[in-house]
Amino acid sequence: MNSYRQILYHIVFCTYKRHKTISLDYHEELYKYIWGLIKNRNCVLYQINGTENHIHILSDLHPTVCLSDYIKEIKTASNRWMKASGNFPVFKQWAEGYCALTYNIKEKDNLVKYIKNQKMHHATENFEDEYKKMLMENGIEWDEKYIF
Repeated sequence: MNSYRQILYHIVFCTYKRHKTISLDYHEELYKYIWGLIKNRNCVLYQINGTENHIHILSDLHPTVCLSDYIKEIKTASNRWMKASGNFPVFKQWAEGYCALTYNIKEKDNLVKYIKNQKMHHATENFEDEYKKMLMENGIEWDEKYIF
C-alpha cells in the first residue's frame, strides 16, 4: 500500500530586529538561491516573495524533511550566501524565530496571489500588523515581546 500526504506550509521569517536590510535590487537573486535550497531537499516551492525585512515561502515538504530543519537550513544557508555575495551589506542575520502555518491545497491559489503581492500589500500594512493578523486568523497565541 502507498502512503499519501499533502502538507502546504506558509512560512514567514524576518530579518534581525525587522530592520530593512534586504536590498530590493537583489530580491530575485535571493529567491532563486532559496528556491535551489528547497529543490535540493526534494520539496516544492509554490511561491516566494517579501520585502526589505521579511520573506514569505509557500511550499510543500517532502515526507522525509523535518520542518524545523528545513527552515534552519534555508535561514543558515541564505544568511551565509547573502553575506558572501556582497549585495546585502547592511544585512546582519535572520531573526531567531519563524511562523509556519498549514493550509489546505484548495487555498493555494489565494496564498500564491497574496505572497506575489507582498510589496504592494506592505504599502498599506506594516509587517508587525500583518504578522499578528496571520497568527490571530490561525488561532495562535503570541507574546508581544517577540513581535516588536
